[in-house]
Amino acid sequence: MIENDIKNLELPQLVDYINELRYFIHQHSPFKTEPVDYVKWVWNEKVVSNDYNPNKVAPPEMELLEISIMNDGYTQPIVTWPHSNKIEVIDGFHRSRVGKESKIVKNRVMGFLPTVIIRKEQEDKNDRIASTIRHNRARGKHQIDAMSEIVIELKNRNWKNERIARELGMDEDEVLRLCQITGLEHLFTDNDFSMSWEASDSATDDDFEPLTDDVEGDFGRTVNTSDQERVFYTYDKWECHKAGFYASKFEGLTKTEAEQGFADLLKDGAAFESALNGVINDWYYSCQHYLTNKAMNRIAWLGQAAVCYATGIPSTYSAGWNLLTEEEQNTANLIALKYLNIWRANNNKSELSLEEALSAGRQVNIY
Repeated sequence: MIENDIKNLELPQLVDYINELRYFIHQHSPFKTEPVDYVKWVWNEKVVSNDYNPNKVAPPEMELLEISIMNDGYTQPIVTWPHSNKIEVIDGFHRSRVGKESKIVKNRVMGFLPTVIIRKEQEDKNDRIASTIRHNRARGKHQIDAMSEIVIELKNRNWKNERIARELGMDEDEVLRLCQITGLEHLFTDNDFSMSWEASDSATDDDFEPLTDDVEGDFGRTVNTSDQERVFYTYDKWECHKAGFYASKFEGLTKTEAEQGFADLLKDGAAFESALNGVINDWYYSCQHYLTNKAMNRIAWLGQAAVCYATGIPSTYSAGWNLLTEEEQNTANLIALKYLNIWRANNNKSELSLEEALSAGRQVNIY
């Protein structure tokens, strides 16, 4: 009998046994396609935040959430994506914080947290981002400036405005307004991002309505964010834009050839360093705009910028990164980190670790 099987088990073994029993029942359940059908208790230290969520809870609301869980218990599990021996939160990070930080709750649930696993078809990062935002918007909670950054990320992943609106529960006008917050509204038409500019036309500043920062001198303005380090410049000042960084194709090369060229530059350590040195010294506005943005992968941007600077190959061919071996990717990351920190030192900023440079900083104090 089950009772005999479990009566002498220590807590970790008991939790594992219960999880296995629940999973067995779940596999035979008529509701097994619903994540909530299988709630799994996991050790709280394995549960980690994602790097893109725009939800932010004020301290009073956080305290109310703690009181709610203290009195009512966990009535909602934490939606997660297990990978690399960790469990990444899709929705419910604040619920996980309460389980980790509230002594009363932590003791009551004995260091464990209730989780459900997102559907397999939703595990791609684009879909995980969309799922997180849908959860937040369903509760009426999202942060505008961080939401705009996510819309830009999805645009860079070639999502149409129509799809972003559908997946995130917005209308298309709202998508355009969020693009406008970043000063990029003219780059984001109803077409695919990759088709916004035609390389055959060699897009220049004359192709876009002039924008202004409304400031005097050689300084940018801070975008709508609490991050005092963040510097914002409109696209007309970006050297990378003028160099064709966002072009949809590269004349004279096929897609395969362009992706191979992208990879070849990254594999050549000396050439890559030379190009990175050019970027941080010659692309003043681009570096100020992108390298002060904690809400993006600055290593990836530097790598793509270096390829464009040295070869003219635009970022649309960044899939060439996948042609590198894992060792070559690690080497390229470290080289890019070296020049990111050279740029930061030249601008009186502290040195970053690789993890800090790769991750999106909007997670700090958010969700």
